[in-house]
Amino acid sequence: MGSKAGSASKVRLNSFDDLFGGAENTAGEQIINAKLSDLYTFKGHPFRVLDDEKMEETTESISKYGVLVPGLARPREGGGYEIIAGHRRKRGSERAGLDTMPVIVRNYTDDEATIIMVDSNIQREDILPSEKARAYSMKYEAMKHQGSKGGSTLDEVGEAAGESGKTVQRYVWLARLSDELLDMVDKKKIGIAQGVDISFLSEEQQQFVTVILQETGASVSNAQAAKLKEYGKSGELTLAMVRLILTEEKPKERKVTIKGDKISRYFPEEYSNDDIEGVIVELLEEWKRKQ
Repeated sequence: MGSKAGSASKVRLNSFDDLFGGAENTAGEQIINAKLSDLYTFKGHPFRVLDDEKMEETTESISKYGVLVPGLARPREGGGYEIIAGHRRKRGSERAGLDTMPVIVRNYTDDEATIIMVDSNIQREDILPSEKARAYSMKYEAMKHQGSKGGSTLDEVGEAAGESGKTVQRYVWLARLSDELLDMVDKKKIGIAQGVDISFLSEEQQQFVTVILQETGASVSNAQAAKLKEYGKSGELTLAMVRLILTEEKPKERKVTIKGDKISRYFPEEYSNDDIEGVIVELLEEWKRKQ
């Protein structure tokens, strides 16, 4: 019985071999020492490349040993190469004072390149919701172009990170938020569940929400987000209405924490906290209906 995690690790191992030249070499593949000035960022690259503590470590390692695992790139229309995997290694090489970096060059299509770019970054621990949202959205579109459709595609999108299709769907919705609202999600001023509700609003309606949140510094409760979505759907959401909804008195938020050992036996290991919360809420809805 293959668990999600099992299949994800198989995918990881296979793609690692594919990336770094397993048994056979792809036709037309080269490993070259590319000039850093010839290596261009992937179009729409959703992941940050920060000069943080981890980058210090990467730079130090590259100074001592060079780049041990080649990056992956493809020929670029305007000359040079587009990086698919290795943006952080390029930055570390720059900081270490190098001029070149080893890369494997392959002729990937846009969709293939997008999928590999997302999979080679999505397992990092420090990913922001906005990065995950944009990355999953890009990979989902690429997989749809390749001919997969519907729910199973969402499961495939999340497989490399061991996440369910349901979780992926929420992040794909989240990617519809404006940059300002996504930034608020990153800064925890808006929760993920509330962000998903707000993502159903039009661009103009999202702008209203941004203006009021910046003006009042208010936070958004689940009930308020649901109300915004509801009024947005019926087209009745004006700036004044958004102000009313977001500045109304909030009932005290009730928070219940359930210890993991009390509920872990009810859920498979690969369920994320979001998945577990979703199931509990569905069961409570059912219970409420029966009352």
